[in-house]
Amino acid sequence: MSTEKKGNEIEKKVNKLREEINFHNYQYHVLDEPLISDREFDQLLIDLRKIEEEHPELITPDSPTQRVGSQPSERFTKVQHPAPILSLANAFNADEVRAWYERLYRLDERVKNTEFVVEPKIDGLSVILHYRDGVFIQGATRGNGEVGEDITTNLRTIPSIPLRIPIKSGSLVPPSYLVVRGEVFMYLKEFDELNRKLLEQGEKPYLNPRNTAAGSLRQLDPVLTASRPLNLLTYSIVTAEGDVPETQWDRLQFLKSFGFPVSKDIYLFGMLDETIKECEAWNTKREQLAYEIDGMVIKINDLVLAADLGYVGKDPRSAIAFKFPAREVTTRLFDIGINVGRTGVLTPYAILEPVDIGGVIVKQATLHNFDYIYDKDIRIGDTVRVKRAGEVIPYVIGPEMKLRNGKEIIFYPPDVCPECGEPIENIPGEVAWYCVNSACPEQLIRNIEHFVSRGAMDIVGLGIKNVEQLVSEELIKDVADIFTLKKEDLIKLEGFANKKADNLLEAINESRQQPLQRLIIALGIRGVGEVASEDLADNYSSLDVLSKASQDELQLIEGFGPNISQAIVDWFASPTNLQLLEKLRSAGVWPSAEIKSENNGEDAFLSGLVFVITGTLPTLSRQEAKEYIKSKGGKVTSSVSKNTSFIVAGENPGSKLDKARELNIEIIDENGLKSL
Repeated sequence: MSTEKKGNEIEKKVNKLREEINFHNYQYHVLDEPLISDREFDQLLIDLRKIEEEHPELITPDSPTQRVGSQPSERFTKVQHPAPILSLANAFNADEVRAWYERLYRLDERVKNTEFVVEPKIDGLSVILHYRDGVFIQGATRGNGEVGEDITTNLRTIPSIPLRIPIKSGSLVPPSYLVVRGEVFMYLKEFDELNRKLLEQGEKPYLNPRNTAAGSLRQLDPVLTASRPLNLLTYSIVTAEGDVPETQWDRLQFLKSFGFPVSKDIYLFGMLDETIKECEAWNTKREQLAYEIDGMVIKINDLVLAADLGYVGKDPRSAIAFKFPAREVTTRLFDIGINVGRTGVLTPYAILEPVDIGGVIVKQATLHNFDYIYDKDIRIGDTVRVKRAGEVIPYVIGPEMKLRNGKEIIFYPPDVCPECGEPIENIPGEVAWYCVNSACPEQLIRNIEHFVSRGAMDIVGLGIKNVEQLVSEELIKDVADIFTLKKEDLIKLEGFANKKADNLLEAINESRQQPLQRLIIALGIRGVGEVASEDLADNYSSLDVLSKASQDELQLIEGFGPNISQAIVDWFASPTNLQLLEKLRSAGVWPSAEIKSENNGEDAFLSGLVFVITGTLPTLSRQEAKEYIKSKGGKVTSSVSKNTSFIVAGENPGSKLDKARELNIEIIDENGLKSL
């Protein structure tokens, strides 16, 4: 095959891969209807990255591989919008909507025969997306309506934003130049999950999805933006070179046909009364949405008429926002309770005088963490402001200082866990307080779920429902009790027959053979994940030896700082945890490890060298790269220091690359590693 013909074949393969990836990305992130598994999707991306690595001349800005964050910006440049990006006037009830309509009718009688489009008013950050010949070339914030900030690189990281249109191949041809307006937001479920992870890491949670989305988009480092669960919904065309529909309803269908995400909750009405009725209904129905809205938007469907109506100040006359009542009230704080999470994080919550917020009776609200209570000076007996946002748990904004009478009581964090009575700890520099007792009743179910998970002891057949069942029947009081389960106990449980019981007991027995690293992960010591557990197994031959390690000794391990070292020491200092270890030993779950040393044989080419792996390598998984380095006598650590010899960098390397540059450490890729 000639070089030219081979080049054409490679280019065709690249284009086909991109088309497949874009299509499946659209199915997953926009339609929520995936057609292939995550593994199959990842393989498509790996295949594309591999070809682009070998043929960098084929990389284009709209390639799916370019969604990852690039180098941080020093600042955002300004962008002049091609047309004014207008705001909306507000109406707070039906009478104000009718008054808006009457004003329009007096200006232009054509309004009498118009239709209305009703759309949710998404509570996010407005963005402007530019496409040239179907390729996403620029994205900006709204700014002051005339000038915004260029956040193109950050917007590329959002999976629901098409980098090339149309998503589906066919006869559709996009306008040569198209500018689309949309809203970037976070789904409430993903916002809650983000906050849960932050709390487990001892960091402060975010207050609401809108500010979190806005802050994420304005990060100077796109890698941080890429790590946040951001989404997009589009709702208007700012300008276009080419034919576009002349009604708002048809433009929304036009955007959908090109692969832009559009809300499913849009409606077309011929009468004003039914339009108002729909808006009023959404004041209650908004609780069904997976994201926050603060109202509904009513738009004149005829965009020619809308343009003729003009605008007042920065508000178009042809549209109005039907705003919902605020979901912020005041009530009395009766007491402060404490929840204990799976990882032992203690989270305070407010016990309130019941109050109606947006049609829902609220009796409790989160107080985030103990620092939040202190910073806001929230006291038992205070009159407090409470806000409820969608499905996010209500939270206390702060106290009404002017309503204090001197009888309010200052709250102090407890000295012991309210569930098990064991001492709690707060590591300096962290916001969270922890219970380190692995047998704490409030942590038990989640601890067992973690213990049996695939990355830990990998006990097949012990899902969360079965775990809850076993705990409820008091057959398991800690993770060690898993290994004393008997068939006669299991078959008495609902859903357990002979075969299911036999399979579970066999899986439990097989898990006894898991290596020390897996058992360390399974114990759920705070901050000890896959990398740290492997390092511990490399340095300590058994849990006996590890339990006697001091904080200073642990810090000698590369990447182990004072916080994680303290967490390990505290875990092994708990009498309840030591009792758990003895039960595991008695049950035959007591693996030992041979302390590994660098290969000093004839093939120890990397002896004495220390490596850090960051990002996604084209052909090797991180574990494969680690084993490759160790097999050649090298050492792999999880953090960059002056002792690091090489950084092995792949796609989306993150902040470790910046640290390496600061320390003048040599950076190599996968091929560079192999060539050593």
